[in-house]
This record gives sequence, C-alpha cells and structure tokens, in this order.
Amino acid sequence: MTNIEKLEKEIELLKLRNLRIEKDKLWETSYTRRLLIAVFTFLSIGIYMWAIGIDRPWLNAIVPTVGFTLSTLSLPWFKELWHRMRLWFKDREIMEAIRIGEEEEKAGKLKTLSKDLHELLE
Repeated sequence: MTNIEKLEKEIELLKLRNLRIEKDKLWETSYTRRLLIAVFTFLSIGIYMWAIGIDRPWLNAIVPTVGFTLSTLSLPWFKELWHRMRLWFKDREIMEAIRIGEEEEKAGKLKTLSKDLHELLE
C-alpha cells in the first residue's frame, strides 16, 4: 500500500468518524431524546413512589421530573458560558505572556545597549 493509498484510507476513516460524531450530536440535542428522558424519569419515579406506598405517586412524580428535565435543558447554556469563561481566561494568559515577552525583549535591548556603551567607553 502506497503512502497516497494510506492517506486516502485515513481520510475516509476520518470522514466516517465525523459522520458518527455529527449523528451523535444530533441525537444529544434532539427534542425526541429530551422527551424520552422526561417520560422515563416520570415513569421510574412514579413506579418507585408507588412501590414504597406514597399517596398519589403519579402526581408527586411530576415535580422531580420537571426539575430533572429543566436541569438537562439548561446544561447547553452553562456549557456555552463555561467555554466563554475559559476563552476569556486563556486570552488573559496569552496577553500576560505577550506583555512579559515584550518586557524581556526591552530588557534584552537595554542590556545590549549598555554593553555597547561600555565597549565604546573602554
């Protein structure tokens, strides 16, 4: 197998991987998934409450189901906030590194000028 054939095979594998990731991302953000999570959460909490003998288990299962569903719906918003905060801190680190680099560069130039002056005076 030649290098070109190997590269073509790697590209095809990357394309397949990207398709799989896109498919997973579509599922993760779909309303079908969110609805199924709410239904299964409601059923599991309702069955549990019924099994332990709580009065009106199906009515009492609504509040935890709504809370859990809301928490999963708000996660994308928090994820975006987290990414923005991370970028902001990373930008500050980069700017600080640039500032330090500029100061070190100026200090290096001053040392060079000082050395040149000493050489001229000698």
